[in-house]
This record gives sequence, structure tokens and C-alpha cells, in this order.
Amino acid sequence: MRFLKLITGHHRSLSRVIGRRYFAAAATPTEEHDKRNYANNVSEYNTVIDSISAQRRYFLLRDVYDDMALDGVQPNRDTFHSLVIASLKGGRMQDALFFTDQMKAIGLVPDVDLFNILISLCGKSKNSDRAIQFLDEMKVLEVKPVVQTYVCLLNACAAAGRLDRVYAIIRDMTTAGLGLNKYCYAGLITAYKNKTPVPEDFATKFLFKIIEFVERSKEWTSVEGSDVSAENLMMGVLPEELYNLPTAEYAHRRLGFVVKQLTAYHAAFHACAELKKVELMETLLEMLEKDGKTPDTFIVMQIMRCYLHSGDIDRGLKVFEDHMKSDKPPIGELYTTLIEGAMIGYTPRGMQIAQDALTGGYSVANYIWDLMQSRKQIPFLPAVEAYYKGLKEREIPEDEPRLVLASRTYEDLRARFGNIGRAPPS
Repeated sequence: MRFLKLITGHHRSLSRVIGRRYFAAAATPTEEHDKRNYANNVSEYNTVIDSISAQRRYFLLRDVYDDMALDGVQPNRDTFHSLVIASLKGGRMQDALFFTDQMKAIGLVPDVDLFNILISLCGKSKNSDRAIQFLDEMKVLEVKPVVQTYVCLLNACAAAGRLDRVYAIIRDMTTAGLGLNKYCYAGLITAYKNKTPVPEDFATKFLFKIIEFVERSKEWTSVEGSDVSAENLMMGVLPEELYNLPTAEYAHRRLGFVVKQLTAYHAAFHACAELKKVELMETLLEMLEKDGKTPDTFIVMQIMRCYLHSGDIDRGLKVFEDHMKSDKPPIGELYTTLIEGAMIGYTPRGMQIAQDALTGGYSVANYIWDLMQSRKQIPFLPAVEAYYKGLKEREIPEDEPRLVLASRTYEDLRARFGNIGRAPPS
């Protein structure tokens, strides 16, 4: 019961969290039924689903749906929309397919918005074949695709590196008189980044293509305002999430973390970081400056990653320090980017930078630790060891939650990575 209070604010519990509910409305007194049941109608269940989604407890979606069946509550179209959207945000493809099948079973035909989400989920799992099948299913069910559908499909194929399919979709769009927007160009950049096998002339071709796509994306900036409302038809789903852009995880952030007008640049800088293309990254930076724009926080992260992943620790550190000296607020992700990048290869210089970042300030170290825990990210062993040592040196209580978790994580990583014979720090 306490667990559900934390999840939904109601005073009842979920079946698989505390065990299956054995009751029937006819046999149980009304008072007892109301006490044990956390929702009584479809509207209340929809509210619970939205609450679970907002708190990222996506593993409870099937529990809620099962409880609806136990209560004899008939889900409506809004229910399935909320369930499938939550599945998208949690990257739970199988759950989305299950809810879609359940929707069809009660006679509700998935609409175009729902199909867009399903295609988007295919992009998350890099399954372009399934994405194409959903488009075919739309034709069978006479559900008319919209611009969003093709952009979702384009980006789903791009995530799988299917450049041939991406170009085929673009041909279909241009034949139908549809222009390419910034999300299409971001998808093209992603497709080139993910293409396998890598062709022999990839290095040269990639450089020119990325620059071309970024430049061409600017041509459509003035006309994108006409489809802004269409992009927001999905309840609580931003375009960056729907199209699986590199900025999807950060799109909700404020304080200039992600500047929406730089979508193609975001994809390009991210590709440079992933492929360690320092020369191209610096060219893009010059282009950005010529456009009279400054890098947002996401781009700064990618610049740091590009240098650090290429082994140029000093230049990565300089980008970090320059950002910290500016008037912009310090962002926890920049610290984690520096620490994780500096530890690549476990060089003495890199490990020292990582340790300084972690132990240089108690509040900063706690912020980074809490941030990574909230995202279910486990730092590398040296980073955990440095943080653990820092906590122990402050002589905080043994039952302090951060110390307990850091100690457990440290011991687990030591056991997994072969440092069992080493005495724990004291």
C-alpha cells in the first residue's frame, strides 16, 4: 500500500507488487472493496497510468491493465493511447504490441497517432523491417499516413543504418510533394552514422554529406512553423522522442540545454562524437559560429565526447573549463561526460582528471552520483572508488544512504572486475 502511495498518490496497491487481489465486488463489502481498490472507473485508471508514466515506473503498466480486467473496467481509446505512449517512453516494445493487440481485440482500430508511436518504437529497437510492416498494416486497415508517419519511418530506418530505405522514403515524400524538414535531415545524418558495412570512401563521403545535410536543413527553418501543431498531437511526446533523435533524453530540459533550432547540428555533432571525427566536428563548430549561434549544452557535451573519445583529453578538459567559466549554469551531465571520457583507456592523466572532478567538491560529487543513479547508470570502478573514499573521509554516519549504496556498488564492481584480493579503502 505504501508503494502505490508513492507511485500514484492513491491508498491502494498493484496486484503484482503485493500479490494478486482475491476479491469480487459482489462478495466483498463496499467499504473493504473501496479500501483495497486504487481505481474505480476508466477515468481513474487513466490517471493512474499517466502518474506511473510520469514517474517512469513503466514496468507497472501491465499490472494496471490486469487490474482493470479484474475490476471489469473497459479500457477506452485514451487508455490505450496512454499505455502505448508510456511503452514508447520506457522503450518497451513488447508491451506496446500487447496493448495494441488488446485494443484490436475489443474492436478498436489503432489510429495514425498510435501507428506512429509503434513505428517510433521500432526505431528504438533498430527493427526497420517491423516498421515497414506497420506501414503495410496501416494500408490494410485504411489508416491514412501523415507527414509524421513518414518521418517516424525514416528515422526508424536511419536508426538501423538502412540508408537505402531512408532514400526510398525520401523519394516517396518528394514524389508526393512533401518537403523535407529538419527531422528528416537529422535522420539522414543518423543513417550515414549507422550504415554498415562501412564503404571504403566513407571518411570523405561522410564529411561532405553531413555538411550538406546541415546546410540544407537551414532552408526549411522558415516554413517549419506550419507543422508545429502537428508535431505536438501526441500526448506528452516531443518530436525529439517520437523521432528517436540524439536529444530525446534531454528535450524536456530547460536552461538552454537543447535549442530546438539546432536539430540537424545536434545529430551531426553526436555523429562526430560517436565516430571520433574531430576534423568534421571542428568544421561544424565553425559553421555554427558563422550562423551567429553558440553551442547549447548538448552540443558542448558532444564536443567534449569527440575530443575525449579521440584521446585528446586536454582539449576535452578545456571545453569543459571554458563552459564552467562562462555565465551558463553548471550542468551535471557535463561532469559525467568529462569523468567517463577521461577514464577511457585508464591513462594516468585521464584518471587524475576524473578523480579531481569527483572529489574536488563534495556537493558536486553528490550531484553527479545522484544524477547517475536516477538514470540507472553505473559509473566505472575507479570513479566509484574515488567517490566512496571521499565519503569515508568525511566521517559521515555508516547508515547514510549514499555511503551504503556507494559501498555496495564498489564491492560489486570489485568482485565483477577481478579486484577481489584488494582490501577495501578505509
